[in-house]
Amino acid sequence: MSLTQEQKKHFKSIGHHLKPVVTVAEQGLKENLMAELDRALNDHELIKIQLRIAEREDRQAILTELCQQSSSILVQSIGKMALVYRKNPKANPKLSNLLRS
Repeated sequence: MSLTQEQKKHFKSIGHHLKPVVTVAEQGLKENLMAELDRALNDHELIKIQLRIAEREDRQAILTELCQQSSSILVQSIGKMALVYRKNPKANPKLSNLLRS
């Protein structure tokens, strides 16, 4: 699944005001982190992720793997922050960042 430029622009405007929900540190993608990421994507659909990893190439590799494992789409990556989206057909309107905006 791919996003149009209009969708990306809309998601970026919503994501600008979000706080990071998941933090990826030097330990990488552990089972606990992936479980929390899955829960956050199910609840919120659009989340901000903080990457506490020094090297740019390592951050990109982790983001690519994270998106593959979680079946999500990378909307934007700036520095050590990333915005990730995964559609939930049964999204809760009280939790979803897309439905609340």
